Order: sequence, then structure tokens, then C-alpha cells
Amino acid sequence: MNSNSILFGLALLSLGTPALSQPAQATASETAGERFEEVIVTAEFRRTELMDTSASVSVLGAQDIQQRAAQHLEEILNLAPNVNFAGGTSRGRYFQIRGVGDRSQFQEPLNPSVGLRVDGVDFSGIGAIGTLFDVEQVEVLRGPQGTLHGANALAGLIDIRSNAPTEDFYHRVDATVGDYDTTSLGVVSSGPLSDTLLYRVAVEQFNSDGYTDNDFLGDNNTQERDELTARGRLRWLLSEQHSVDIGLTYIDVDNGYDAFSLDNPRNTLSDEPGRDTQESLALSLHTSSSFSLFDLQTIFSYANSDSEYSFDEDWTFEGFHPDGYSSTDNYLRERDSVSAELRLVSNEASRLFNGRSDWAVGLYYLANDEDLDRRYTFAGPFDSEFDTETWAVYGQLDTVLTERLTLITGLRLENRDTDYSDSNAVAFNPDKDLWGGKLALEYEWLENTLAYASVSRGYRANGVNGGILASIDATDDPELIANLNSVREFEEETLINYELGLKSRLLDGTLRLRAALFYMDREDLQVRGSFLIPQEGGATTFVDYTSNAAEGENYGAEMELDWLASENLQLWANLGWLETEFEDYVNVFGEDLSGRDQAQAPGYQFSLGGRYDFGRGFFLRLELEGRDEFFFSDRHNAQADSYELAHARLGYSRDNWSVALWGRNLGDEDYSVRGFGGFGNDPRNGYLVEDYVQLGEPRMVGVDLSMSF
Repeated sequence: MNSNSILFGLALLSLGTPALSQPAQATASETAGERFEEVIVTAEFRRTELMDTSASVSVLGAQDIQQRAAQHLEEILNLAPNVNFAGGTSRGRYFQIRGVGDRSQFQEPLNPSVGLRVDGVDFSGIGAIGTLFDVEQVEVLRGPQGTLHGANALAGLIDIRSNAPTEDFYHRVDATVGDYDTTSLGVVSSGPLSDTLLYRVAVEQFNSDGYTDNDFLGDNNTQERDELTARGRLRWLLSEQHSVDIGLTYIDVDNGYDAFSLDNPRNTLSDEPGRDTQESLALSLHTSSSFSLFDLQTIFSYANSDSEYSFDEDWTFEGFHPDGYSSTDNYLRERDSVSAELRLVSNEASRLFNGRSDWAVGLYYLANDEDLDRRYTFAGPFDSEFDTETWAVYGQLDTVLTERLTLITGLRLENRDTDYSDSNAVAFNPDKDLWGGKLALEYEWLENTLAYASVSRGYRANGVNGGILASIDATDDPELIANLNSVREFEEETLINYELGLKSRLLDGTLRLRAALFYMDREDLQVRGSFLIPQEGGATTFVDYTSNAAEGENYGAEMELDWLASENLQLWANLGWLETEFEDYVNVFGEDLSGRDQAQAPGYQFSLGGRYDFGRGFFLRLELEGRDEFFFSDRHNAQADSYELAHARLGYSRDNWSVALWGRNLGDEDYSVRGFGGFGNDPRNGYLVEDYVQLGEPRMVGVDLSMSF
């Protein structure tokens, strides 16, 4: 625990409450004397007002997306405390909540720790789909969602919800131009097709050269971004009691990947730059019906995703290395996903215990079939199939104990059947029963103040290290064979989260405070490592694996504060404090990591900002965000330095059009989003062991124009 983290934690606690986090919302009134409008959390079993939710939740609204000129999740997640993402790709597609989450995927299958849903469709583990055009809000639920979402949400859930069809005709055109040849053009059309049928269509094309210059090829777009987002929604209003929603989403992310260099600048020397693509097509069907004794909700979805992740492994050109070393690595994946959910929710007529208990029960099914085709210079073709089938039953009771006190109990029972096989003749077929749940007490402490205490349990499935099993026969080193045998398989991880929270409306409703204090106890936590395996011809290759550390703990605080300070001024502060460490963890190489911080877990995060309306349509928004240093990985000691970034937006809005000048990272700060350490790759210094990093976005400036009619 470093001194900066201690001071930051004490500063949070000195505010008088533990913490949660959320930025200023698009729904905020612009008149100081009026209260904030409601912000609805939709990812729970019932639609619930944010300030009445007994959980640590951030809701990032359409205004946050627009004001940041954000194209992807990675550009707004810093608004939510104790949430991080890992680079190593063209877009952040792996997320961490409270220091728990994945950082990469190569050959091995992935059991995600952070769930990702887009309009109810599960995209956990393939986050490149997180584009934000025509998105209503992004909800970040911190802590295990053992009742709500199951095995894919050990650390939490990110839920993206696009805008719904409107009853009145609405059309909009958005355009952006910016640095690095950045352009985007998007159109939206919504309205009624008949008295009972509504539609909405949104399409956007985004392009950028990226901010890498390849000096060897003389090319400035090897890290290009080419992203198409298309969404279509139909809402059929059968009656006041019955409705059907159909959604169709097509997202084609066709990006380059050329981010690492021996000198760690934004100039590369690769002769075979990679690709980072994801083409996803998703269809969803939601029905909602109200009957005399309950409400019935059904959710069906199908999604197909094709992705390519490839890179120039030596980061240079042929002939750079004196021994002729040159290699590429390419991962082609296809994932088919089918899900079905049936949920019954009580109404006033069916509450239990003399009308004191609301209830929800449901049945859930998810089947994911994932095929991998890997092509690597120093190995033959590799193929694998990873199929999972999940059945779950869940239930939740919200019971009013007294006028001020409510008890929430939830339980989820899940069976997960996994079938893994690959071209190395490795096969693995575990069938595992898992369970999670939540126990919470809500107390209406004062007028407009909710206090809560909760205990929740989450879980992450077990698995096999196929690459390890295939490598055992590829070496005759007894010590290496023993180490490989020790990590053939790994066990499930469980996490118990203890949380205290407070939510309050103050100053006649012009000030909103959300705060939470948490402690997470992790058992058999899954950690990533790698072996360096000698190959024929003197080459070596990394083989990744997952193993279990005995225990770990994560604790900290979050706070979100929104204040309508005056008729023209709105301020916010989002703060996160996080402490993590391993307990009783000695890795396969005999290194004792007990007491070391876990990866991707900065000691503090903050986002501070304000918006001032000058009148006559002119406004200015200023933001400052930052985070503490953190380890990139559990397998080496490379770290990201702490940093602070400043953003601004100056705009004019009138009637049905607006124009704005925006800038992100105005100080042009160099900061790292991914890093590797513990190996040498540069012949110029005799292959000395060094740390290598991927830099985040430099200063970006652009102009937005939006017109609606």
C-alpha cells in the first residue's frame, strides 16, 4: 500500500461517507432550483431509480457520450470509479472492475470476469463491439452479479442500452471531423409505422488513421480505425398489457493493430502489421406481458461474431535481428451464441406475506460455441473448439420488514457444461454446478436518504490449459516438465463482496451523493502466467496459462457527487480508492507474490468536471481525470505510471442544431494502456530485459455538428 493510496483513501473517508460513482447525467435540469430528473437502472430485474438501488452503480448517459465525443466504451469508462480497461488491442475489449477482470486472450479459452451486454445480448469477453452511436446509456454494476448474470459477472456487469423507438417522428444527422484524419457520419430515424408499431434505425461510419506512424513502411494508418455501427429496433404495442421488441444489431470493427515498438514511441518498425477486427450480427426478441397475478418477460437472442487478432510478434522487419528472427501470430475466432430467458415478476396482486414481498423468478439458458484457428510462424496450424452450455434458475425476494427497513434476498443456481477439444488431441469436458446470490438490507435513514448493507457471492468457472498440455511432450527439460504439469488445470474462483452504501438527495434535490465502501474476499483467484518454451532453430515462444492463487483481497471506496450549483453551473466529482493484494501466493517459479498488488488495479481514480451555460445557447464543459500507477500483469513487474488528462468542449446549441469544438488529453500526456516486461527483444542492446508499453490516445481535437428534425 503506497502513501498516495493511503492519503487518497483518507480523503475519501473524510467526506463523511463511503463511496460510489457517477458523472453528470443528460437528464439533469439546467435550472438550479429544480431537482435532477430520474435516472433509471434497467439492468436489474425491475426498472429502478438510481438513487433507490442498493448497489454500487454508475449510469453514463447520452450526454456523457456526446460531450466526450466518445466512439467506444474505452473513451467514457474513466467516468466510472474503480473501472479500468486493458489495451493490447486496437480498442479496449477487456475490462476490470475493482481490480478484477481479464487483460487479454490468446490461444486459451476465456471465462470472463466482467459481463458485457448490448441490448440484452451477451458479448462478454469480446468488447470491441462496445461502440456508442445512438446509445441511451451505459450502466456499470460493480461487484459480483451472482443472482443477476451468473458466471460471466464475477466482478460486475457493463450493460449498453441503445435508444428505443419513439412515438413521434424524430430524425438526426451527426458528423465529426478531427485529428489523425478522423471522420464520422451518423443518421438516426425513428417514429411510428402505424398506431401500434414503432421503429428506430441508426447507422454510423467512423474512420481514423490512428496515431501510429510505421517508419519502416512509411505508412501512418497501420493502426487505422474503420468502424460501422448499424442498429434497428421495432416495438409492437399489442395492447396496454402486451408488447414485443425486436432488435437487430450489426457492428463491423475492421481496425489495424500496430501498437508496440522497441523504443516505446508511437513510431513502429513492423513489416507485417496486424489486424484487430470483430464483425458481429445480433438478433434479439423481448416480450413483456402484464397478467392479473404477475408480469411475464421473455428474452431470446442469437449472435454471431467473427474476429481476427494478429500482430507482428518481433515488432520489426526481416533482417533487423542478426539471427534472422521474424514472426507473426494470427488468431481467427468465430463465436455463435444463443440465449433464452423467461422471467416472472410480481405485481401488486401477487406480493407475498400479506403484500410485503415483491418477487422475481426466472429460468436462463446460454450456449456459446467458439472455434479458434491460430496461425503462428514457429508452430503448425492450431485449431480448437470451446463449447459451453449453461442452465440457471434464479429468484429474488424484496421484503418490507418495517416502514423504513427492506430485506433483499437473491439466489442463482447454475449448471455449466464445458466441452473443449483441439488439434493437439487435448480434450476437457467438465460439468460444474455453481451458485451465487445476494443478501441486502435497505434502510430509509432520513428523508431522501437510503443506506444499505449487502453481502453478495460471485463465481468464475474452472478450466484447462490446453497449450500447457500440448507443450509437455515438446521439451525434455525435467524442471520445465514439472512446472508445466503443475498448471494443467485450474479451479473455479469465488468472490464474496461485503458492501456498505449511502445515497442521498441534498440541498432541495440539487445535490446527489452516492457512496459505497466495499471489501472483496477472493478464494482460489485465477491468475495468468506464461512459460518461455524453446523451439527448434533456437527460437522461443510464450505459452500462456491460468492458475490459482490461494487467496486475495480487494477493498476500497467509491463516491459520485452531482451538484446543480447555480442556474448555469453544474459540477461533478467521481472518486475511487482501491487496495488489492495477493495472500499466500507462490507462483510456479517459486516467487512469493504474497502482499503484492493485483494487476490492473490503480490505487485511486478520479474524474472532476463542470459545465457552464453562458446563455444564448453557448456552453463550456471542462474535465480532469486521473489514476494511480498499477501493474499490467500478475506475471511480471512492468507498471503503468500515474497520469492526469484534461478534456474540454465548447459549443453552441440552438433549436434543432448544435456545433461544438472538443479536445481530449489537451496536455498531450503520454500514458500507458498495456505493457509487457521480463524479456528482451532488441538486438541493439544485446537483448537486455526491458519493459515495453502501448501508449494511449494522444491529444485529440475535433468538431461535432448535429442536426435533428
